[in-house]
Amino acid sequence: MKLDILAIGAHPDDVEMSCGGTLAKEIANGKKVGILDLTRGELGTRGNAAIREKEAKTAAETLGISVRENLEFGDGFFVNNQATQLEVIKIIRKYRPEIILCNAIDDRHIDHGKGSKLVSDASFLSGLAKIETIHQGNHQHPWRPKQVYHYVQWKELTPDFVVDITGFEDKKMEAIFAYKSQFFDENSREPNTPISSKNATDSMLYRNRNLGRLIGTEAAEGFTVERLPAVSSIFDLI
Repeated sequence: MKLDILAIGAHPDDVEMSCGGTLAKEIANGKKVGILDLTRGELGTRGNAAIREKEAKTAAETLGISVRENLEFGDGFFVNNQATQLEVIKIIRKYRPEIILCNAIDDRHIDHGKGSKLVSDASFLSGLAKIETIHQGNHQHPWRPKQVYHYVQWKELTPDFVVDITGFEDKKMEAIFAYKSQFFDENSREPNTPISSKNATDSMLYRNRNLGRLIGTEAAEGFTVERLPAVSSIFDLI
């Protein structure tokens, strides 16, 4: 299966929280979208890896994701090296996405910055013909996505561009709340975490709406770029 977009996150829920609206919109536009999780999120304070796996499946079904895979790297301890790069390269070559969306370049959780650089490096290396990879017994061909964009996460990074997600914010929040063990639940007896508070949920909604306000729409999501974005006409900027 060839994908139009492959969204990659260090943990299950990274993608939904940060670019779920963008994915829902593009899926509605007929694009094929996949998600790759680098870890199972096994170090998360609330719930466990098995619970998160079920929640991730529900979230993917909510958004209409075509495929979701997990590389099962060590949560908190994976590194950006040849071994991990090759595993990401195999996935990129398997699905040949036009666009990759990945973790913020700098964030509160150390895995986010590491995941960001790992995916960026692997995306470049995936295009080199002399790097040989075999997946399920088959030799893979080189593939480099046209663009790698980094979604904004916990830190208030200034985006290089924003995507209007008006009409898709509810779908995004539904996918986020598929992770019932992680987010605000006044009846939960689990320990509190930075994302389990009502304030954290409210802040996600506020960011969406504030970015929308800045571009004259109801809601938006922000991304940073690795190279200058280009348009063929100045009228492509709306």
